[in-house]
Amino acid sequence: MSVSVLVLTKNEQKDLPACLESVSWCDDIIVYDSYSTDETPLIAERFGARVVKRVFDNWSAHQNWGLRNLQFKHSWVFYIDADERMTPELAASVKSATGEAGDHVAFRVQRRDFFLDTWLKHVQTSPFYLRLFRPEKMRYERLVNPVSVADGPVGSIAGYLDHFPFSKGVGHWFERHNSYSTLEARQISQNRRDHLAFSLRKAFTAADFHERRFHQKELFYRIPFRPLVKFVFYISPNAASWTGARDFNMPCFRPSMST
Repeated sequence: MSVSVLVLTKNEQKDLPACLESVSWCDDIIVYDSYSTDETPLIAERFGARVVKRVFDNWSAHQNWGLRNLQFKHSWVFYIDADERMTPELAASVKSATGEAGDHVAFRVQRRDFFLDTWLKHVQTSPFYLRLFRPEKMRYERLVNPVSVADGPVGSIAGYLDHFPFSKGVGHWFERHNSYSTLEARQISQNRRDHLAFSLRKAFTAADFHERRFHQKELFYRIPFRPLVKFVFYISPNAASWTGARDFNMPCFRPSMST
């Protein structure tokens, strides 16, 4: 079964060509652009992608609008960011999974983060992301770092989605994550206004990763010395298996962006 590909962009002329090359097998690529001021739309068109523009407001609202309003050619969609690359093994798994999906409405994929061409194996709370789905069965929640919520059974597929968050330089990474921390602060305020329930038990035992992540974030917001706690969280289980200084850099970077 064929799959549509959705790419979210804003000023991604540096990363977009390699991203689109990795999904060149697809006959329906939509570049969902937030009014880039660089060559992003022209690059997308050169690769045969359709370009749809919308002003970015926040992550969940922007993504949900896309899933509800974009005209996908196929019933399954793979979502990818411009700084990500689909490996051939993952591409084969995507095509196979949609043909044998059964009652599944979404599939998790495993992502690898890279820094200076080194795979950072120990810098994520979870490497699995819901990226292949039926768009009518998917929605996003939260202003930033959105939670993917599938309305139905979820499976997993083989192959890696490779992520290059430092492709534009460390300075750009800090600038982007500083904006994320601002949105995280707004999300905290919104959660308090909405009186969303927090469960310490679910922060550690919820079967669904995204539900567990929500409660872990709420727990994290409530504890003192958050940057130090986050640093220790990342390095303690992995100290014996670091691949070098680059594996150590990310636990140093991320706490500095904590709200």
